[in-house]
Amino acid sequence: MLRLALLLKRSYPRLAGFAMVPVIRALVLLARLLGPVRSTAFAALLLRTLGPLLPAHRTAMANLRAAFPDMPDAERRRIALEAWDNLGRTGAEYAHLDTLFDYDPAATGPTRTEVSGIEHFYALRDDGEPGLIFSAHLANWELPAICAARFGLDATAVFRPPNNPAAARLVQEVRRKTMGGLAASTPGAVFAMRDVVENGGHLGQLIDQHFTRGVVVKFLGRPCLANPLLAKLARHYDCPVHGVRVVRLPEGRFRLDLTPPLDLPRAADGTIDVAGAMQAMTAVVEGWVRENPGQWLWMHRRWRPDMLPRARVTPALSQPTVEASQANVISPSASQTV
Repeated sequence: MLRLALLLKRSYPRLAGFAMVPVIRALVLLARLLGPVRSTAFAALLLRTLGPLLPAHRTAMANLRAAFPDMPDAERRRIALEAWDNLGRTGAEYAHLDTLFDYDPAATGPTRTEVSGIEHFYALRDDGEPGLIFSAHLANWELPAICAARFGLDATAVFRPPNNPAAARLVQEVRRKTMGGLAASTPGAVFAMRDVVENGGHLGQLIDQHFTRGVVVKFLGRPCLANPLLAKLARHYDCPVHGVRVVRLPEGRFRLDLTPPLDLPRAADGTIDVAGAMQAMTAVVEGWVRENPGQWLWMHRRWRPDMLPRARVTPALSQPTVEASQANVISPSASQTV
């Protein structure tokens, strides 16, 4: 009986998550019935009201105080409310991802989405070479993968599955209908990611989340850990690295900005410096966040000073690592590492 009780206790969160499947599907159906305008407005109002009551709001405010120490507290609260507003809209927009992106370079009338830097997109698509794309949790961060699929860019999006099984199942279903290749950031998945680039494809990844065994970078004035995967791939395959962001515009519209290829720092032997490359990408993301702070996901624990390696105090001194299961998989032989 004790063993059974222990098993049930460990399984309860997962069972509760699956019990939420019909609830979440009902909410998606309601959002579709309401349409994109009304459903996103309702979700935004809901999270602007409930968000400040949640523990994650304290995380957001602490992050804002540390990132903007000279900013008036009233301004920080305004940004936090905007972030809850954006998160609510993004959640409701999952029900409309198949119609949300309507960019057409030949369109003569207004569209919901526009793209800046489309020439870089075409170059990525048509050059016959592999490429890497980084992004961040800004506005509706799902749109770049949809854009790639619509315009024939052979791209695989790396994503972290939600902890809630119901949400993970729903998000996976929606993504498979609207996007190209998908790779969950699970142990061992780096093999699939390496194969994408090896075969001349393109890999996209959100780089603004904590990665326990990552490389140290400075973001908004504070050290944190970043996943070095894209930098390692860039060094091994010497392929271009672009950044893409989404900006939420008034009246339910969006703009996608694709940067030119970054000029990443190199080591003395001419290869990409992994730590420096991740810092360069992070600096681009920082600029995006400073420009539209209310559209970034302040509620997650991006900075975890207690997990920083004590022996490494600056990015230049760090030795980037990946998860133990990923240590040597980029290299062609077990005796080499990236």
